[in-house]
Amino acid sequence: MGTTTPRSPLETPRAVVHLGLREVADGARAARVPVTEVDFQPPAGGDPRRLRQLAELGEPARAEAIEAANRLALERFMQSQPHLVGVGLAREVVPGMADDLFLHAGPPIAWERMSGPLRGAVLGGMLLEGKARDPEEAARLAAGGAVRFEPCHHHQAVGPMAGLITPSMPVWILEDRSPAGGGRRTFCTLNEGLGKVLRYGAYGPEVLERLRFMAAVLAPALAAALQARGPVDLKMLMAQALQMGDEGHNRNRAGTSLLFRELAPALCRTGRSPEATASVLEFIHRNDHFFLNLSMPMAKMMLMATEGIPRASSLSVMARNGTDFGIQLACMPGRWFVGPAMPVRGLYFPGFKEADANPDIGDSAITETSGIGGFCMAAAPAIVQFVGGSPEDALETSRRMGAITVGRNPAFAIPALGFAGAPTLIDVQKVIELSRLPTINTGIAHREPGVGQVGAGLVSPPWECFHQAFEAFVEHARGA
Repeated sequence: MGTTTPRSPLETPRAVVHLGLREVADGARAARVPVTEVDFQPPAGGDPRRLRQLAELGEPARAEAIEAANRLALERFMQSQPHLVGVGLAREVVPGMADDLFLHAGPPIAWERMSGPLRGAVLGGMLLEGKARDPEEAARLAAGGAVRFEPCHHHQAVGPMAGLITPSMPVWILEDRSPAGGGRRTFCTLNEGLGKVLRYGAYGPEVLERLRFMAAVLAPALAAALQARGPVDLKMLMAQALQMGDEGHNRNRAGTSLLFRELAPALCRTGRSPEATASVLEFIHRNDHFFLNLSMPMAKMMLMATEGIPRASSLSVMARNGTDFGIQLACMPGRWFVGPAMPVRGLYFPGFKEADANPDIGDSAITETSGIGGFCMAAAPAIVQFVGGSPEDALETSRRMGAITVGRNPAFAIPALGFAGAPTLIDVQKVIELSRLPTINTGIAHREPGVGQVGAGLVSPPWECFHQAFEAFVEHARGA
């Protein structure tokens, strides 16, 4: 047999697989050696305290209890059956609503700390409710306590962007029709469309005129149509939309089209006049985001089914008000863990730039919390034309998000991933262990009141909320 001469230790290798700091591989690159970078983070970012806490949670008896709680949360989530059942006025149907109460997106916040777009929405709400004659008077009254402010999430509701719900606004009414649902309800306003709209902080005459049309014409027509048609199964519509190119947050064209098909016959039969019916159908037809205000309360309802389960480490809320980003855990419903709202990385409309943008805002991250939106980007490769990136980025995002969730939801299948279920229920333990934050698709509002939308993009929560939530969960797991 022949002999093989061993390679010299100094001989240049054919390729390098590198884990760790990117700078360490610079020497290999300088020697023109192919380098394969492996996305590697030490557990918990190498933080000794969190490593000890993860080890504590990983003790067999405790880990088994947490895993059982998360399995129960996922089971309850998937058993929920959100149905669209009606449209009503916020003051009449939203729990705890009052004539001096305005609801907003995100965690609690006072007027003094409100971002520009949230302030703009409040000004518009004051004008819409007849509480002020002009924006200046509205600002004085809002600063002086003429209305109270509370999060939508405190009232079983959600709202996109500023998320403003005032007493006279019409809202969708959703009901959980599952045997275990107990008639649970969630609520959301009707979607105005894109551009200069109240939810992005615009409050000009055209904004108020549109909102009055929605209250006087659109809402009564939808209410009558739903009464005649009966409930709409939103979970089934979302499952179809995901297979038609939507992701349930920034792309809602398929969902809106499917809803249009469900409601159009009943709208025609119950319309008060051909002209009014045509105006309603045209309004929905021109607004590709009309279904967003149903996917959000649908997600909220399914996540509410997970609340109150001891030891469940999954999230039940992610929400932002343009100043703060807040999350809640299923095992501690109602308790906020808050950090600063982050800047959005994205694409801007002509004439606008990053300096014009307000930080992240809106309750619409409830979609990602439920496993759609940014977690289902692989289902909607066309979304990258709106938020930036490439189709490959969309696929990779859905794969990466699967590593920080409790499991997958087979009801929401993603064709591009072999019909794998959507990654579902963000696990605070996995976020900390893998040092990997959730990815959120979102619109971008101008930082000044009254301007409106200026773009769309991607964002992640601040680490502060997850660090706080993890610390609280460790204490909860010790005592549960």
